[in-house]
Amino acid sequence: MLRSKAFNLLKSIHLMSGQPKLAYKGIHPVIASHGHRSHRSVGYRQRYKTGAGSAGGRTLGAPQTKAMSEPELPGLLILDIGGTYGVQENIVALLKKHFCLITMKEFLENKKEMSKKIQSVFVSECRPTVDQELLESLPNLKVIGNSGVGVDHLNLKMVSNFGVKVTNTPHAVADSTADIGMALMLASARRLVEGSQIAISPHTRYFAVDWLGVEVTRATLGIIGMGRIGYKVAQRARAFEMKILYHNRKQRKEEEQAVGAHYCEKMEDLLQQSDFVMLVVNLTPENHKMIGKKELGLMKPTATLINIGRGALIDQDALVEALQNNVIRAAALDVTYPEPLPRDHPLLKLNNIIITPHIGTATVQAIQMMAEEAIANMLAVLNGQPIPSEVFPK
Repeated sequence: MLRSKAFNLLKSIHLMSGQPKLAYKGIHPVIASHGHRSHRSVGYRQRYKTGAGSAGGRTLGAPQTKAMSEPELPGLLILDIGGTYGVQENIVALLKKHFCLITMKEFLENKKEMSKKIQSVFVSECRPTVDQELLESLPNLKVIGNSGVGVDHLNLKMVSNFGVKVTNTPHAVADSTADIGMALMLASARRLVEGSQIAISPHTRYFAVDWLGVEVTRATLGIIGMGRIGYKVAQRARAFEMKILYHNRKQRKEEEQAVGAHYCEKMEDLLQQSDFVMLVVNLTPENHKMIGKKELGLMKPTATLINIGRGALIDQDALVEALQNNVIRAAALDVTYPEPLPRDHPLLKLNNIIITPHIGTATVQAIQMMAEEAIANMLAVLNGQPIPSEVFPK
């Protein structure tokens, strides 16, 4: 429902000047294919012929007369295509419907020509790095489309000073991130990782009868951050008959009534009462290390801390100490700082913690929806239309 509301705002969006209206189909009308795309794509391939020395398989060639007579797709800078850090091939195919893709390697090899073409930057997994040097070298840049919600890797004030918009994808990530939060809570409560290791170990001869976990059903869940994702977590927790507490900058009366949640104005009250504490907030300078030694000490010794926000929300040194000394029962983290942790980090040596590799949005469906939402945002900026998910500097 949230996604459909957001994308309905885009029904008036057209492609670049001189192009026909989009055919609106499905939940993402703004990025539907349009009649003349294939001809322009062919034109682009003719002007950028295949060459082994280019990361994206293109080198500058002689312009074709036919291609020059048609509107050119706006240039979009990406880090790379495929590989360890590049954009996945299926997402590349989606981007190519609406943009002329330029990889960072192509840009660096021909800055003079490429800098004029680039109007947008697609940031995926915090890449490419957007710094002052890059912004200064892109005079026609209008928008940075971030694939994901968190934008702590972007200097919003600096970007804004260059007259560039920043957008994110809050609607696309809510379900998948809420799912991983529940998965971590259940896995930690029932000690699934330890249990799996015992079950497959060549040294196991019997299963101990005193090897116990704790129940999630009817336990108390404290959610710190009742935004889109926090609300989705609460919806899921309700099915487990959990008592739901939440702490937020502002009370969300409509949401709390819908899921039967109780507002804690002070985070300390939530920490003291909860069996599971889940962090579901974006990282800001104000909440950096919001969970430290004091906050961990307020939690029940039987409580579990779950983090699906950002790693730096937790003082990791304090968390190591709390887990070693049984100040809290366990922790389950989808995010750390840095990522990945150094291989000798003490958190990796503990048996009462689960750490996953930042996979909150790592589903086929979420990656596709994030790309679609990012494209919708970028096209809105380029066409002077209302921007569904703009991020403003504070």
